[in-house]
Amino acid sequence: MNTPAKITAFVAALAASFGAAYGVGNAVAPIAAPEPAAHAGQHGDGAAEGSGEHEKQAGGHDMPPGGLQISQDGYALDLKTPRVPAGEKSALRFAVRDDSGRQVTAFRREHGKELHLILASRDLGTYRHLHPTRAADGTWSTDAELPKVGGYRLFADFTPAAKGADGLTLGADLAVTGNYRPAALPAPAKVAKVDGYTVTLDGRLRPGAEDELTLKVSKDGRPVTDLQPYLGAYGHLVALRSGDLAYLHVHPNGAPGDGRTKPGPEVSFTATAPSPGTYRLFLDFQHQGKVRTAAFTVRAEGTPAGTAAEETAEPESGSHGGHAH
Repeated sequence: MNTPAKITAFVAALAASFGAAYGVGNAVAPIAAPEPAAHAGQHGDGAAEGSGEHEKQAGGHDMPPGGLQISQDGYALDLKTPRVPAGEKSALRFAVRDDSGRQVTAFRREHGKELHLILASRDLGTYRHLHPTRAADGTWSTDAELPKVGGYRLFADFTPAAKGADGLTLGADLAVTGNYRPAALPAPAKVAKVDGYTVTLDGRLRPGAEDELTLKVSKDGRPVTDLQPYLGAYGHLVALRSGDLAYLHVHPNGAPGDGRTKPGPEVSFTATAPSPGTYRLFLDFQHQGKVRTAAFTVRAEGTPAGTAAEETAEPESGSHGGHAH
């Protein structure tokens, strides 16, 4: 993807009531939770593999941020397992239904997958990027172990194969049962640490205006210059807005093999916040055969002409050993 993508949708739905900053980056299991293509409220164009990436919502257009609706454009998300126990591996099952009520069985592949599934706690402390499998009847399923009790939001990011269909991000609430104590959202930070890697964020997230976010990856004090492609890119960024978990999945500027994009240490994205507020950013990157997730809290402040402030540094840790993407 080589055109600016606007971070608009996914960002708003993941932060509402969550209260546990679970170590971001745990293998296919942590929920505390990307040239630019917005995966879930909006896809940019020029993706490494995509042709129908979302381009409708940017900074407050006629469509709401992604993930806030359970149905849109004649499609609806049917979550068959609305609640699971905390701390136990559980099967999540869901389907996408069309306006006739039938389960959809044909999807367009984007970034190597027919559907991307994001799972995050309301406090944005737990985050998972999962890749469920689809049965012949259109039922999707995947296993997940959610560490803490509370409210979670499940986002299905996909493009139906039907002619003329646009990419969509639909969301549904998931309850994890048990005794719940919400945790505070981590303070705004420019630096995150995960599994011995240090990721530094440069740039600002502005409401209603595009700006560039650059993330630099290093390990043991040395820049990482051999990042590995993950789902067709050197990094994927998901942004979630605290309070309502509006979702945005953006892909980097440039792609592996395009003759100009280097495999690190920097991965850049062009993004637009749909509104002022606090956002949680999750960067997935792959190195030495393992996917990890670095998380940041940032504030989008002011108007398009203003600036965003996110100056406090607070390292994070966690390993995303399986990212399930």
